[in-house]
Amino acid sequence: MPISQAILPEFDQEMANTRKSLERVPDGKFTWKPHDKSMTMGRLASHCAEIPGWLVPTIGQEELDLAPPGAPPFKPSIANTTEEVLAIFDKNVADGRAALAGASDEHLMKTWTLLMTGRTVLSMPRVAVVRGMVMNHLIHHRAQLGVYLRLNDLPVPALYGPSADEGTF
Repeated sequence: MPISQAILPEFDQEMANTRKSLERVPDGKFTWKPHDKSMTMGRLASHCAEIPGWLVPTIGQEELDLAPPGAPPFKPSIANTTEEVLAIFDKNVADGRAALAGASDEHLMKTWTLLMTGRTVLSMPRVAVVRGMVMNHLIHHRAQLGVYLRLNDLPVPALYGPSADEGTF
């Protein structure tokens, strides 16, 4: 079985779980944050929405410079409503899934490089970027979002089993 075909079912499940979490972010809480050093709920939700789209440059380019010398730096998505977050997420999931589905094993095993102002931040096989910098990174921030929801007395969705707010086995 090709690597992409082995990863896609997990990708689909994690995207469905992420969408359930993003749907819970209420418009009136986008500026809330638990600590001065923390992202706002809106920025965190926007970050979760943009991560699946990272598959496009990971698979379609040899490298990505987040702040290329002489050019504007990467500008993160900042949505202002749940509707905007979900629209960004849905587009990025569709684009990311298509990129992953079309990638051969040979291509996924080739090295990809992330740069910042021309300096290498990391270089690793694309498949490791898919797992670590996309999938695991998204799961990490989705967990943070679950804490934000809990701290605001908002229901946390059942993801891998029941949550305190919904579902039973």
